[in-house]
Amino acid sequence: MAISIDDIKKLRAMTGAGLADVKKALTEAEGDFDHAKELLRERGLAIAAKRSDRETSNGCVLVKAENGFAATIALKCETDFVANGADFIALTQSILDAAVANKCQTLDEVKELTLADGQKVADAVTQRSGITGEKMELDGYLTLAGENIEVYDHMGKHTLATMVQTNKPAVEAGHKLAMQVAAMKPVALNAESVAQAVLDEEYKTAVEKTKLEQVEKYVDSVLKKNGINPNLVDSEDHIESNIKKGWLTEEEAQKARELKEKAAAEKAANLPAQMIENIAKGRVQKFLKENCLVDQEFQFGDGDKATVSQWLAAQDKELKIVDFKRFTLVAE
Repeated sequence: MAISIDDIKKLRAMTGAGLADVKKALTEAEGDFDHAKELLRERGLAIAAKRSDRETSNGCVLVKAENGFAATIALKCETDFVANGADFIALTQSILDAAVANKCQTLDEVKELTLADGQKVADAVTQRSGITGEKMELDGYLTLAGENIEVYDHMGKHTLATMVQTNKPAVEAGHKLAMQVAAMKPVALNAESVAQAVLDEEYKTAVEKTKLEQVEKYVDSVLKKNGINPNLVDSEDHIESNIKKGWLTEEEAQKARELKEKAAAEKAANLPAQMIENIAKGRVQKFLKENCLVDQEFQFGDGDKATVSQWLAAQDKELKIVDFKRFTLVAE
């Protein structure tokens, strides 16, 4: 049977599918809209299944606060071309609107919601995947509940979103704090809220790094005392390369290897434990200062080098940060 252009436009508006796909589905369904929609859905499922092992490194991240509840959500896809599409962004927004309206606590709850067009969220994502031919998945669902929440979509690019909650109304300050979270990517509100496992891992890493630095420093001093430039023998690849260039003889290279091995073993066996511990603890403190929101240097003040907590006190002595959330698709 002949399919009218009006019918094609109508089904395309209902499903968002391409003109050719809509026409094909209507033709196969002999003009039956419900059957045609089912055909499009099945094809979307098939395409989504074929793409299930692909990487979704692009997407759209949106954030919203309303009626004492805020959330971020990301709809991920394979390419920035699809991510920047108006239909893709609109779908992400409709999912976020529904999630915030229903104050969903988990991503699984979000997937079970029904959108305004009658589709479940999970089905709508699958259908869009079928239309674009790209794998898609929801991610980054974070929430804050309560009053005084400010949200920020970094540069309006939909790739990084933040939320900050304060203990009292502070729209301008809250917005700047949300920008601070975006720019400085804190891992915790303050030192007390950093998980012990994180602190333990940071201390362990700091100890190993400090030991390695002390050994390398001693090895370099031994090489210099023996008339060897440490930069020429800092790795086996460099040694081989410098021999070929004529900057090292085979005898000098072998001597450097032997000195390095002996000096490294000697220093590693005699590292001062207390010094290593003190340096490692200092590195952990530096980590906390750089990664705890209230202790970070505030980036949006008037030029003074104040921490976030100091800047807050200057705005209002009673103003405090209750919580914050941050999600990005950008590799950092």
